[in-house]
Amino acid sequence: MEKPFLRDAPCALCPRECGVVRLPETGSGYCRMGTDAVVARAALHFWEEPCISGAGGTGAVFFSGCTLRCAYCQNAGISHAGFGRRLGAAELAAVFRRLVEEEGAETLSLITPTHFLPAVLDALSLYKPPVPVVYNCGGYERAETVRALDGAVDVWLPDLKYHAPRLSALLSGAADYFERASGAIREMCRLSGPPVYNERGVMTKGTLVRHLVLPGCTGDSARVLEWVREGLPEGTPVSLMAQYTPQPGCRVPGMGRRLRASEYARVSGLMRELGLPGYLQAPEAADAAFTPAFDLTGLPGEEREKTEENPG
Repeated sequence: MEKPFLRDAPCALCPRECGVVRLPETGSGYCRMGTDAVVARAALHFWEEPCISGAGGTGAVFFSGCTLRCAYCQNAGISHAGFGRRLGAAELAAVFRRLVEEEGAETLSLITPTHFLPAVLDALSLYKPPVPVVYNCGGYERAETVRALDGAVDVWLPDLKYHAPRLSALLSGAADYFERASGAIREMCRLSGPPVYNERGVMTKGTLVRHLVLPGCTGDSARVLEWVREGLPEGTPVSLMAQYTPQPGCRVPGMGRRLRASEYARVSGLMRELGLPGYLQAPEAADAAFTPAFDLTGLPGEEREKTEENPG
């Protein structure tokens, strides 16, 4: 196990490298989380890319806290405010097992898990699911941390949010975002190899890069896609998302409106011109109804429905 995973040592899991010693329940680093996993929801989710959700849904485990805290985050209640329930390794492993063996999840999606990776690895050592483990993250990762996950993760699902340092500093407080994310995603592609799909079209190995088109930022989106074409292995799929939804708490000028159809058409047209494989998101996805309810569904101690009845 590489240095970022040492316990009781200054934390170096993410590019912030805060260097604080985190306790099980509390932490004073950028993520403001302790070392025990905190989870806000664990349930089947059907609205990811088809190769991730499959017909049976992905077992989506939403971890609280984040290393980015984007100004426009749709999940601010958990990423910024840290709402969730603290789980031990055995409890977390039981959540994984229930999603796969009882609910029939086609993949297991770990969503923003970076700051809890030692706890997540402990849980995976107790239960390694027979379905692909998907690492769903914001892309702001250390290449060293990615390498340390070799063998634990089957499918990498990173965002590549920005190219320009000024934009990433303004919206996510990380001027070094592209430098870090591009290096980490290259490492993900190296570890996973080219995409592999099973007979149901579910990705069992590979890297799928997500990019959310932001209002007024089509030029930056173009640079992101051009880099994917030149900087990643040929055939790396891209999921181009149109789901930007203005958030009441976002005070950044220009971010208070929805994405225009013409803006998405411009970027999706470039994706086609570049010959990038992948997915184009329907405009209807730009709806708060598709944001899951972060209400501790699926966690120990909660008597709730185990599957989602409706989007949201």
